[in-house]
Amino acid sequence: MSSAASGATPGPKSDPPSLILLPPPPRPANRSTLNAAYRPPLEAAISRLRNNDDKEGATLIVALASPFLTGQRLQHQTLSWPEAQTLIAGLYGIISTICARLSLPSEVHAGPGSVDVRVVLVDHDPSRQYKDGSRPAIETNNTVIVDLATFASAYHPWKYIFHVNNEAGYSLLTTYLRIFEGVQKQTALRQDQLVVVEGGIAMSVRPSDPAHFAPQTNTYSTVCLGGTFDHLHPGHKLLLHAAVLLLDVPEKGAKRPCRFIIGVTGDELLKRKKYAEFVQSWNERVHNVIEFLSTVLHVPTKEGWKRNELPITRWTDDEAIAHFRDGTIEVQCVVLQDTFGPTTATEDMDVLVVSGETRSGGQAVNAKRQERGWHPLEVFEVDVLDAGEEEEKGGQVTTTGVGDNNKEPTKSQDFATKISSTAIRKQKAEATAAAAAAATPAIATSTPA
Repeated sequence: MSSAASGATPGPKSDPPSLILLPPPPRPANRSTLNAAYRPPLEAAISRLRNNDDKEGATLIVALASPFLTGQRLQHQTLSWPEAQTLIAGLYGIISTICARLSLPSEVHAGPGSVDVRVVLVDHDPSRQYKDGSRPAIETNNTVIVDLATFASAYHPWKYIFHVNNEAGYSLLTTYLRIFEGVQKQTALRQDQLVVVEGGIAMSVRPSDPAHFAPQTNTYSTVCLGGTFDHLHPGHKLLLHAAVLLLDVPEKGAKRPCRFIIGVTGDELLKRKKYAEFVQSWNERVHNVIEFLSTVLHVPTKEGWKRNELPITRWTDDEAIAHFRDGTIEVQCVVLQDTFGPTTATEDMDVLVVSGETRSGGQAVNAKRQERGWHPLEVFEVDVLDAGEEEEKGGQVTTTGVGDNNKEPTKSQDFATKISSTAIRKQKAEATAAAAAAATPAIATSTPA
């Protein structure tokens, strides 16, 4: 079945996505410091986009620019996976809290009035000088992270570009615009597209901070994970993005691509779920997974976002395959009919990515592989999404996170405990029931004489 026949390639959206440029994170990068630095600009940008009538909702790309990669040679760049995934988790936690406070849907393609926020890591050293028209080859840096020159020259057009109102924010914007305008000469920006937003608290980088010298992480040829991915929400986005950071991307022309294998639960296994009538089909869930990953993996070369079709090369009832970056990255979605899926059907795998909730599943997978005489998979655990709120009391900042039983839960905190596909389906069920009740005419009653 072709991608078009399967509905895998959506029609063009009426509005392009918007961009917010975030300067390097504070160190140490914990929930309190990230919240102080990034919540004000993110809240301003999301609030600006919330009142939209786009049929699929507004999309906001959060480009966090920082020197993520190290290495003397472009072909052998490395990154610290724990540090990178912690930053992504922190940003999605803040985003979830903001959307909760605004009563704003944040899942993929949630419809008019929603804001689908997606984080992208961009390698950028503020001290680096970019040459005009700089556009290095992205397929040879060994990772999925692109540098600022590649990002600025490939990702476009934008509805708005939000930038932070502080020294680091203006410096990043200036560098970005110099590259963007030098490469995208046909994509002129209007002044009203550049929107300044409140900057958070700027925090100095302490070179002696051990986090500044985080150990680098090995990358791998084959990475695997599994899930339902119903109504793709921030928790799913975190899991998928963190997993692809572990891919060892080969050079263009390599005999084999790196592979990201995703087991997506089959429809039959979901019939007993709560509010099962609102569970998305396997096709829709797989499409949303690949479309979200395209934000991180696909690098448009000509028309940018405007004509960004998903590079799906195979689509059947139980498998979908997409290739990115000249075929160096393969994403394979397969239907899950049991707990183990491809992890116990294929020996040639390296890594399994799990969340805190699925840690026991990773242990079971390796036990099953050991029974078959196969090597165990290296297991990487992604941070649990923390959407607690930061509160300032008596000059001190405290965190009221999920599971804090000593405080009355706020509206945002209550929502944070329900960032799940089940909660989204419940909301849809309640909205459908309310709409049906409102549409039912009142029945007049009379008293017999």
